[in-house]
Amino acid sequence: MVKIKKNHKSVKDFWNAFLKDHPNNRLKKTPLSFYFCDNEKDADTCAELVVKGIKQATATSLWWYEKNGETLPKVGDQYIVTNWNGDAKAVIETIKIKKIPYNQITAEFAEIEGEGDLSLKYWKIVHEAYYKREMEPHGDKFDENMIIVCEYFQTLYSIEN
Repeated sequence: MVKIKKNHKSVKDFWNAFLKDHPNNRLKKTPLSFYFCDNEKDADTCAELVVKGIKQATATSLWWYEKNGETLPKVGDQYIVTNWNGDAKAVIETIKIKKIPYNQITAEFAEIEGEGDLSLKYWKIVHEAYYKREMEPHGDKFDENMIIVCEYFQTLYSIEN
């Protein structure tokens, strides 16, 4: 997850459209916006998977939260998912959080996360590579026992609404 420091104009417009369709939403202030992954192709693909309702979870390492001084997500948190360029694509809400060691991630979770061929094998290959890329510049090493924050979410609103 890469937080966007300055929202693209589409984020505010998108949030206002969401609130117009969901006037009773408990959150009125524009939530944090972000894109998945660390490259344009994967970020755009993941945003489309959220829009289509295929991607319903994400897996951020606990290492990332600690290294960046970020608060862990909570049930009820809302976010705006963007593509790589910061264009708003969906509003999501966290519905469940589980902290699981990498080596105990299940095939069920891999399928819910919705990437690639939905298999655990695919999940492990791409996520290990991702965690290594984010850790190595800091001199830290990937570990099969590292804790992954598995965040399940529902898509409340998307560009297809």
